[in-house]
Amino acid sequence: MQTLASPGIGSGLDVNSIVKQLMTLENRPLVALDTKEAKLQTRLSAFGALKGALSSFQGSVAALADPAKFNGITATISDSTLASVSATPSAVAGSHSLEIQTLAQSQKLKSANFAATNTTVGSGTLTIQFGTYSSGTFTLNADKAAQSIVISPSNSSLAGIRDAINQADAGVTASIVNDGSGNRLVIASKDSGVSNALKITTIDSDGNNSDNTGLSQFVYDASTGSVSNLAETVAASNASFIIDGISISKASNKVTDAIEGVTIDLLKANPGSTTTLNLARDTASTQSAVTSFVKAFNELNKTIVDLSKYDATTKRASILTGDSTVRSIQTSLRNEMSNPLTTAGGGLELLTEIGVSFQSDGTLKLDQTKLSKILNDPTKDISTLFASIGKTSDDQVSFVSATSDTMNGKYSLNITQIATQGTALGSSAASLTINSGSNDILDFSVNGVSSSITIAAGTYTAASLASEIQSKINGSSKITSAGIKVAVTESSGILKITSDQYGSSSTVSITGGNAQASLFGTPIETAGLNVAGSVNGITATGTGQTLTGLSDSSGLVLKITGGNVGARGEINFAHGFAAKLDKIVDKMLDNRLIESRIDGINSSIKDINSQRETLNRRLVNVEERIRAQFTALDSMVSSMTQTSNFLQQQLSKLPTIR
Repeated sequence: MQTLASPGIGSGLDVNSIVKQLMTLENRPLVALDTKEAKLQTRLSAFGALKGALSSFQGSVAALADPAKFNGITATISDSTLASVSATPSAVAGSHSLEIQTLAQSQKLKSANFAATNTTVGSGTLTIQFGTYSSGTFTLNADKAAQSIVISPSNSSLAGIRDAINQADAGVTASIVNDGSGNRLVIASKDSGVSNALKITTIDSDGNNSDNTGLSQFVYDASTGSVSNLAETVAASNASFIIDGISISKASNKVTDAIEGVTIDLLKANPGSTTTLNLARDTASTQSAVTSFVKAFNELNKTIVDLSKYDATTKRASILTGDSTVRSIQTSLRNEMSNPLTTAGGGLELLTEIGVSFQSDGTLKLDQTKLSKILNDPTKDISTLFASIGKTSDDQVSFVSATSDTMNGKYSLNITQIATQGTALGSSAASLTINSGSNDILDFSVNGVSSSITIAAGTYTAASLASEIQSKINGSSKITSAGIKVAVTESSGILKITSDQYGSSSTVSITGGNAQASLFGTPIETAGLNVAGSVNGITATGTGQTLTGLSDSSGLVLKITGGNVGARGEINFAHGFAAKLDKIVDKMLDNRLIESRIDGINSSIKDINSQRETLNRRLVNVEERIRAQFTALDSMVSSMTQTSNFLQQQLSKLPTIR
C-alpha cells in the first residue's frame, strides 16, 4: 500500500495515523473471517481427534473377536521337577494323575579308539537310516529319509568325519570323546524313541564295506547276522508314563497328544509315584480382556465428552457441544452395547450379566465380583458374548472362521462329496528285488512338484519296500521344500502313494524312471476331490476340506474332515459384541459420517480463503483511494496556507493608518 513520504508536510496533518485508523475500521470484516477460520480449524482438529479415538477403540474391540482370549486354560503340575506343562484353549478343565516311568532316549554309538583326532580313517560314503530293531530285524522309519554323507580324502580324518557328519544335518550329531585311552567318535540320533534307532552302512573306498578298516569302522547294523563295528552306549527308547491309570508310550519326552490341547515336557522319571496335573479355566486372562474392553470404551468416551461437554458453572461450551454427529455416535454405541445379543449359545446375552454397565456419566464400570462369578460358572461361556463363534452338531465338522458379512443364525449343512487325496496305485504287485542301475530310479510328481528318487538295492518285503519309497520321497529336497508329504502303503504287494493334501490340487503321478514298470506297472492315478455341499440349501464353495458359504452364510468357513454324505447337522453362528462394535465403528469411519463433516469444514475454510483474497484486494483499493484524497487535501491546505501567508505578508507592508 502507498505511504506518504512526508505526510502533512503542507497541512501539518498526521495522514498515516489517520489512514491507519480508518483502515482498522475497514479491516473488521477481515478480522471476522480470521476468527471464523480459527473456529473452523478448531472443529477440524476436534473431528480429527474423534476419528482417531474411534480408530483406537476399533482396534481394541477387534482384538476381542478371537475366542482364544476368553477360553484360555492354565496348566499346573504338583511337582514341577518331574515335568512342565502348558495348555491351549482346546483343553478341557480337569485333573489328571501322572506317573513317569522312563524318559525317552536317543541312541548313541561309539567307535573304537583312535590315537589322535587327525588320524586318517578312510573315505567313501556313509549312509544313515532310522528305524526300529525288533526280534533281530530292522524296520525302516518311513517318515525319515535315509541320509548319505560323502567323506572325501581331504576330510577323512576322525575330526574331518565328525565335521562332515555335523555339516550334513543328517538327523544325527557327531562328537569326539577322549576316554583316557584314546579318541572315540560318538554318533547320536537327534530324535529319541525306538523308531529312531540308527543303521549305518558304508561304501568304503577300500572296496570292503564290512571289514573293520577304513570307513567301514563306522558300520552299525544290529539286525541278526549283520556287522556292527560301532558299539551302542545308549539304547533308543520311548518315554513310558501312566495318565489316569492308562499306560502310554511316546518317542519323545515332549508329549503333545496324550491329553487334547495339553503339552507335557517330561523332565525326570519317578516310577511308582504319581503327581497331579491340573487344568483350569484361565480366568485372569479373561478378566484382563474384559478390563481392557472397558478401558478402551472409557477412553473413547472421555474424548467425546471433552469435545462436546458444556460447563454450566462457567457457561462455556466445548467446540462440538450439541453437534449432531457426536450425538449420533454416542447413541449408536450405547444402543449397540445395551441391546441383547443373539448368541451361538453360552448362556449370556447382555454385558450387564458379566458386570459391565453404564454409569450416569456415560462411562462403563466393571463389577469384578460379578465377572468372577460368571467365570467360575461352567454353564456360562463368556467367549460367545464377545467373539464371533460357530458351534457345530457334527464332531467331524468344525467352524473355521466367518466375516462381518456372515449373518447370525442357524445353518443346515448337507454334504454331497467328501474331500479326497490324490493317489497313484500300482496295477500289479511290485517287484521286491531292487537292482542298482536296473530298477532303482523312480520319477514322480506330487501336487505338481516333480522329483526323482533312487531306491537302495536289495531284497525287500512289500511293507519294507513301501517304507523305503516313502522315506525317499519325503526326503526329497524338492518335496520337503514344498511342504509336501506322502504315505506309501501296500496291499497284497500292490503299492499305493497318497498325497497328504486334500482337494483338486492333490495329485500323484508316476512319470518315469527305470523302476516304474517293476514297481507300479501301469499306475492308476486319481486326483483328489474338493468337498462339496450346501449351507441352508445354497451351494457352497469347496476347496480341499473347507467349505465356504454364500448368501446369508457368506464368509462362513467350515472344515469337513470325514463322515458320510447327506445331512450333517447344524451350525449355530452369531457375532459377539466385539464383532458388532467393530462393524458399527467401521461404518462410522468408512461411510463418511465424520469425513463428510471434515470435508464440509475444509470447504468452508477454502471459501474463507477466497473471501479473504477478495477482501484484501478491495482493502488495497480503499487505502489507495483514502490516501489519494488526503494527498489532495494536503495539497489544497498547503496551497491555502501559502496564500494566507502571502496575504499576511502583503498586509504587513501596508502603511499604518493613524
